[in-house]
Amino acid sequence: MPDDNVPQTMKAAIMYNTREIKIEELPVPQIGPDEVLIKVVAVGICGSDLHYYSHGRIGKYVVDKPFILGHECSGDIAAVGSDVRQLKAGDRVAVEPGVTCGHCGACKEGRYNLCPDVEFLATPPYDGAFVQYIKVRQDFVFKIPDGLSYEEAALIEPFSVGIHAAARTKLQPGSTIAIMGMGPVGLTAVAAAKAYGAAAIIVTDLEPLRLEAAKQMGATHVINIREQDPLAEINRITSGKGVDVAWETAGNPKALQSALGSLRRGGKLAIVGLPAQDVIPLNVPFIADNEVDIYGIFRYANTYPKGIHFLSSGIVDANKLITDKYPLEHTQEAMERALIHKSECLKVVVYPNGLAAAVESN
Repeated sequence: MPDDNVPQTMKAAIMYNTREIKIEELPVPQIGPDEVLIKVVAVGICGSDLHYYSHGRIGKYVVDKPFILGHECSGDIAAVGSDVRQLKAGDRVAVEPGVTCGHCGACKEGRYNLCPDVEFLATPPYDGAFVQYIKVRQDFVFKIPDGLSYEEAALIEPFSVGIHAAARTKLQPGSTIAIMGMGPVGLTAVAAAKAYGAAAIIVTDLEPLRLEAAKQMGATHVINIREQDPLAEINRITSGKGVDVAWETAGNPKALQSALGSLRRGGKLAIVGLPAQDVIPLNVPFIADNEVDIYGIFRYANTYPKGIHFLSSGIVDANKLITDKYPLEHTQEAMERALIHKSECLKVVVYPNGLAAAVESN
């Protein structure tokens, strides 16, 4: 049933060219029987948003028309379709941004992140969540407890990447792990490693702000690669053994090579970050001689309930990652802040329905 307060039109932040965003009015989406309409409260800016904003493309995905960014989002249900039974208007929710077909082989295997027909928010040609209202199929919308902020609910999306990496690499309680790159995905990956019970979480980056944030997320050792050799330091920390698991989250070729070199014999490497180039040299004799397992990480699957549980449990305080807040009208300023001032900010959040509404709702 609809909320009587739902308007006919809404504000949207539309990207017309690289580094050019305008605020315009669009019709509020009309929902189908199995969909819900969500009044968007908080949207985190992601690295992919920045890439589209500054370059206009990521690999085969090209922005070729006016486009709306933003996919890490949460909000309140404003209306539900006639077939929706488990959700109602007024529910506070997190949104999983990739709606899949549910019928292909990948979906039926439970690996729906590999669905060839996924409709992912803010991935061309599908618009994103820098709008006041979005519609989403009901099975990709998750109720959140009262104690979880909208900002934390939005962070479940990047947190899910770490949960998926932990599952793929079979991260065990008591494990040692190295995580290369402390951008927003790397920082939430630290939180995921802590939630999975890793005993030693070693992280690398070159920004002091991000290394300090990693400590707050659960890192036990931080390495500033401007000041220390990461492999030598990891070797020292692990008494020459290497780590059980390594995740590369930055998409940096040198970081990927360091992640591989940090592993013990029989270790596991997860490639999370996407580099600008397609081909990166890796030490093949090292991989073979040490029977290294290598896992590609593409988004996530079946992670949202676990992410909500972890972030609600108080294992980590993800709110500490929020450094900058902007209303929808200042979306371009928010994007520029996240793009240019990486040494000063961690997670930038946009509030499509206003900062005041978000504070009142939280």
